[in-house]
Amino acid sequence: MRADRLVAILMLLQTRGQVTASEVAAELEISEKTARRDLEALGIAGLPVYSQAGRGGGWRLLGGGRTDLSGLSAPEVRALFLLAGPESTASPDVRAALRKLVRALPEPFREEAEAASNAVVVDPAGWGGRSAIRPQVDSPQYLGVVQEAVIRCRQLELGYVARDRAATTRTVSPLGLATKGHSWYLIAETAAGRRTFRVDRITSATVTDEPVVRPEGFDLAEVWRLISDEVQLRRLPARAIARIHPSMLDHCRWILGEGLRIGGPGIDGLVEVELRGPSLRALAGQIAGFGGGIVVTDPPELIAHLSEIARELSAMYG
Repeated sequence: MRADRLVAILMLLQTRGQVTASEVAAELEISEKTARRDLEALGIAGLPVYSQAGRGGGWRLLGGGRTDLSGLSAPEVRALFLLAGPESTASPDVRAALRKLVRALPEPFREEAEAASNAVVVDPAGWGGRSAIRPQVDSPQYLGVVQEAVIRCRQLELGYVARDRAATTRTVSPLGLATKGHSWYLIAETAAGRRTFRVDRITSATVTDEPVVRPEGFDLAEVWRLISDEVQLRRLPARAIARIHPSMLDHCRWILGEGLRIGGPGIDGLVEVELRGPSLRALAGQIAGFGGGIVVTDPPELIAHLSEIARELSAMYG
């Protein structure tokens, strides 16, 4: 998982002074491309990591590779914990390592580091759920300002362009950030209630001196899960109930992504599933290729679509 790798890469730089992407790849058992992307991410985020080209070159930490963690600046501390700390899938070992890093920091930075470690939730699957590997996340223009407001618990004056191109300006109370697919999302309280904003649609952002009062018991990961579920229902409103042969579950998961919900074992050794799609016609097209491997039981309209597809295919190829 990426949190493990980022912390491990930083430790490699600390101990070795200089590493190449191929050395990192061999040490962490990942591809050289992934190692290079992670090294670049550390530098882009503001950590003192830079590359030296040419023979004998590689990646170094500013200061000859022996920079003490306690010598990191406040933005660098924030960058590290935003990158590595908030991974919702981080292992207990990584979380323990981050707690040790917090204790190694100067006192003024500790509170901000701990805030940063809880400021972001990382959703490893893109919309649709087909990607098992987290893609490269873009860095929108105002991401740094929004991160600062979330970590410092300060209100934001926000300019925003919605999906329908309507432009607005409002003051919001940031509660947290989430990444999914290639995008960053801001969860915030507004005068109209809790809202989610795509950070790449923000046209202006200014941190104010007004504090944010977080709701009691606020759980960013749980809130994001509810938001994702709601968005998923809007994206995939068509619903069907079916039974599927166990050997086809992986293929069905690949085709439908988050549109597949797996239940318990059914009759005839088949597995009960819920299927979702943008429309019943589209859903019929997706599952027709499974032939008799999927038995749809509801709704009748979907069964009618499948019968129509079967007749057309039989007439064309029969």
